Amino acid sequence: MKFFDTHAHIGLIYEDPIQELITIREAKQEKVEHIISICNSLHDFATVYENLRTATGIYHGVGISPSEVVHQGRNWESKIIEYAKLERVVAIGETGLDYYKKFGDKDSQIALFIRQLELAQQLDLPVIIHNREAGKDVLEILQHKLPRKGGVLHCFSEGWDFAKKALDMNMFISFAGNVTYKNARNLHETAMKMPLENMVIESEAPFMVPAEYKGKRNMPAYIHSTLEFLADMRGMDPEELADILYSNSLRLFNIKE
Repeated sequence: MKFFDTHAHIGLIYEDPIQELITIREAKQEKVEHIISICNSLHDFATVYENLRTATGIYHGVGISPSEVVHQGRNWESKIIEYAKLERVVAIGETGLDYYKKFGDKDSQIALFIRQLELAQQLDLPVIIHNREAGKDVLEILQHKLPRKGGVLHCFSEGWDFAKKALDMNMFISFAGNVTYKNARNLHETAMKMPLENMVIESEAPFMVPAEYKGKRNMPAYIHSTLEFLADMRGMDPEELADILYSNSLRLFNIKE
């Protein structure tokens, strides 16, 4: 059994680059073969990328999350284009909308999101999408701006009706540790009903730790707990489900093994 962690903020788990590599080694010991490293900010992308250069099985998303809408910096578009051409950069993101913490204003978030979707189209890359309490606007924008290579709604937190609309666009939906929470009934329904060919999983480390590890800092090595929960819920053999989700992740990010 092997796993593909489609979303981990490796640079936020530990600041020490040696500890980052140890974290990846520990994940490998738990059969996590690939990880997509996510940077919220372009300001730390180059540092994290360089720190992880020697690590095998690590890929990168490059983009600006809605939390950084007022800190995007000058020449951010040219930086995304530059970084997207680096080896093992496989997606634009995370990008999206977050109306929960009121980062900047909605119009600024929307403009930043749309422009990154346009860059993903230009660069022929999939997008990694953040959505928190902004589902209506996220869907409306994606219906007009989803790039050719598609994308994934990461750390999915909506219900089945929302998921169906995303699936109509042939998007992927990624489940994190929050699907293992007892009160996450909307996620349980979605995870039960959705087609397996559009499902992937993520750690979202160091956030969204699975219930089994409650109280600990989340790690990519814990992703097996999310997989086992989903397999049990769907009445599947965990190894069979892991193989399907692994293949889906390769397809999502256009990675050849």
